[in-house]
Amino acid sequence: MWGLLIAELALTFIALCMGSLHYMHMLQLESYQLDGYLRHLKRYKEEWNGWTLATGLACFAAQIVLPIVFTMFTGERTNSAITAHVIIMVACAISVAYNVWRDLSAPKKKPLVFTKRVKRLCAAQAAAIAFILALLTLILSYTDEERGLRLMRISPMTLIAALPWLMLAGGYLAQPIENHINHGFFLQAQAALAARKDMIKIGITGSYGKTGTKFALSTILSVKYKVFTSQSSVNTPMGLSKLINTQLKPEHQVFVAEMGARHVGDIKELCELVKPTIGLITSVGPQHLETFGNVETVAKTKNELIQALPKDGTGIFASDGAWVDKLYKRCACEKLLSGVGEGEYDLRADNISVGASGSRFTLISRDGESVECETKLLGRHNISNLVLSCLAAKKLGLSMEEIARGVSLVKPVEHRLQLIPGELNVIDDAFNSNPVGAREALSVLAAFPGRHLIITPGFVEMGEDEDRFNYQLGRQIASACDAAILVGPRHTKPILQGLLKEGFDESRILTVASLDEASAHIRDFVGRGDAVLFENDLPDNYKE
Repeated sequence: MWGLLIAELALTFIALCMGSLHYMHMLQLESYQLDGYLRHLKRYKEEWNGWTLATGLACFAAQIVLPIVFTMFTGERTNSAITAHVIIMVACAISVAYNVWRDLSAPKKKPLVFTKRVKRLCAAQAAAIAFILALLTLILSYTDEERGLRLMRISPMTLIAALPWLMLAGGYLAQPIENHINHGFFLQAQAALAARKDMIKIGITGSYGKTGTKFALSTILSVKYKVFTSQSSVNTPMGLSKLINTQLKPEHQVFVAEMGARHVGDIKELCELVKPTIGLITSVGPQHLETFGNVETVAKTKNELIQALPKDGTGIFASDGAWVDKLYKRCACEKLLSGVGEGEYDLRADNISVGASGSRFTLISRDGESVECETKLLGRHNISNLVLSCLAAKKLGLSMEEIARGVSLVKPVEHRLQLIPGELNVIDDAFNSNPVGAREALSVLAAFPGRHLIITPGFVEMGEDEDRFNYQLGRQIASACDAAILVGPRHTKPILQGLLKEGFDESRILTVASLDEASAHIRDFVGRGDAVLFENDLPDNYKE
């Protein structure tokens, strides 16, 4: 009696669980933040979203049409309903299997990683699907008395239309468990740091430049101290908690913590974990405007680091003539200001020489001390990050000579204005591009000999101003490049408009669908001795 119904429910359960893998990957790329996942669903209503909706609607239509058609030919209503269910089951199972295979086999920059958290999420998702199927069985199933069969009025496969939202249900179901687990890790890490009263704790935040400054400061401080920091851009409470719980050692004297934020309060939470006594602000600008809304909110969030410092703490700021300077003036504890060029700075860089192989500058303190510095880092904004790091190192007792030695040891950070020399000079600035960094990257590109090519998909997470920023990028590219390859025809339309506004030769612009396709066309525009800038590379959750 229940055989057909159980088979249909089991196949539907498997299909929905397998189809959820795509959305689980998107949730992981959004750092498991459900609001970020919701924004992803709003951004992309086609591809998988369109497929699930179309499949669900097709199931519903087939459920109505097929029994009528079969009854017309056979005269058997019940048999027609059963046949329709079987056809829908098989067709949907094949469709799901094909789409899952296509998704899993597609090249990805960052594939789905089956961490312990993802495994728990899988269990929560399976529980949510099982509950909904059980509920539908109670509501929609009926018994055919004549045949003794238990059937569904509507095929449960129509639930495929709700796959994106089923993933959301699984996420909400898992949230209390994850919060409890995360809180435990957080408290463990917090206790470990609190027990190290001898260790200097430094927090670094900013709209951009956090990771570069963290590595620069850690390298410079390593001349004198044993420094503890992450080897990547770890900047979340759970990322730092895991780092502290697994890698902190008794010999570490300084902890340099990068602090990222997408929401108001994120920096405050990180400060509750680290309890920094020194805070560095690298920059304030239009970054993550999808969640912050405006730059003023960004500034207030970055200032949470300074507000969390103790009364005897020290805030160190990289002057920008704008928001960072405003935060410097508001700082209630000891404050230090770094800068580039002339100005009333505690430490500044002057006599700057920026070239294709690196930079040179004179480091000058407020009390008149100076030292010549040389670095492999490209770009004027990297000098700003370096001077900020040098000021923090000086605060911690390093001499100007020790600081200069540390500066010479600083290496370029992967995918952040990283020069890859060869037949072509490739400048890899593919990580998380922003308007300030892109402008600097174009300036660096202009310092190289030969022809200049940029490959870019433009900016993301810029909120309502995204098109405006991309339009400005197009105008800037026109003055710095001989050719441009735009990745993504829809997203890069404002860049194209900016290029054409400046009279850029349209024959020197190519729009492609993917980075791989862009790479295949590099030789169409440049050759030996020329330079190529890769500016930003969208993650898998940003698609055309």
